[in-house]
This record gives sequence, C-alpha cells and structure tokens, in this order.
Amino acid sequence: MTGVPASATGGHAPAAAARPAGLWNIANILTMARLLLVPGFVLLMLHNGGYDPAWRSFAWAAFAVAMITDLFDGHLARTYNLVTDFGKIADPIADKAIMGAALICLSALDDLPWWVTGVILFREIGITLMRFWVIKHGVIPASRGGKMKTLAQGVAVGMYILALTGLLATARFWVMAVAVVLTVATGLDYVRQAVVLRRAGRAAGAVGR
Repeated sequence: MTGVPASATGGHAPAAAARPAGLWNIANILTMARLLLVPGFVLLMLHNGGYDPAWRSFAWAAFAVAMITDLFDGHLARTYNLVTDFGKIADPIADKAIMGAALICLSALDDLPWWVTGVILFREIGITLMRFWVIKHGVIPASRGGKMKTLAQGVAVGMYILALTGLLATARFWVMAVAVVLTVATGLDYVRQAVVLRRAGRAAGAVGR
C-alpha cells in the first residue's frame, strides 16, 4: 500500500456497496398506510346501514387514497432501490385487502352480485398463489392487460361505492362488465405464462443434471 488515494494515481476508487433498503422507507410506509385504510374504509362504508350517500362518499375517498398509494409505492420502490422482502409480501396483500373489502361490502349491501365478487377474488387470490408456485423458475411480469384490469376494477368499484343514479348508475354497470372480462382474460393469460415458465424451468433443470 502506498497510502496515496486511487484517484491521485489515475486509478478508480472502488464503488461503495449499495446498502439494502431499510424497513421504514417511503414505499413501505405507503403500503402500511394502505393496509391501515382497510378497516377504516369498511367502517365508513357500512356506517349508518351502508346506504348513507355522505358516508359512502367518505368511503370512496378512503378507497381512492388507497388506489393512489398503490400507484406510487411500487414505482418509488423500484426507482429509488427501496425494494424489501416486507414490501414484496405486504404490497400484494394490501392491494387484495382493499379491493376485497370493497367488493364484499358492496355484495353484502346487495349493490353488486356475489358472483362478480367471487370471480374477481378467485382470480386475484389464485394468480397471487400461482406467482409463488412458479417463483423459483422466474417472475411473471405485470402485463399491459393486467394494468388495464387493475384500472378498470378500481374505476368500477369506485363508481359502485358512490351512491350514483340515472345514467351514471347504468355506466358503472358497463364499466364493471369490462373489468370482469379483463379480469378473466388476463387471469387465463397469466395461467398460460405460468405453465410455460414452469415447463421451461423444469426442462432447464433436467438438462443441468
């Protein structure tokens, strides 16, 4: 060792190793906030029998905040290297929790048929479990169709939460119909991708033996 800095001799100083993101970062805080919004949303939604337009508006505001945080936490985590094991697990749980709570409340209040809630929840929970099933072979990326499905579900459920009447009530029916079609179509596509990924992973493992 010469005691001379590497930069003074024309060399390059070794890059500092990137520190892993801590639990208390902005992405995880947004995810936790979304989880905490779930019981608050349910209380607002069911307050005063669940049919008070004012309280339904408050419930819609809570739902909208949850949907907005869902847009930002994943983007922040990837952009600023804030991805943590907690975030990987908690983020999809928070997504399913707020959507599931809204759907179940709407069906319990007879605003939305139970079969619609069943189809959407079956798809969401099933795809999440399937991702874990194939994770050792690779990650199934979010598709454009999947993002459109999420947007359609959020808009449709939000419209059902509000006490809409007339043309808007008719419009929300068709938005929900689009959301259900996208839910089923993208679910089938994810199943296809999972099967292809698993077969490729098993074939690669067999060759490497």
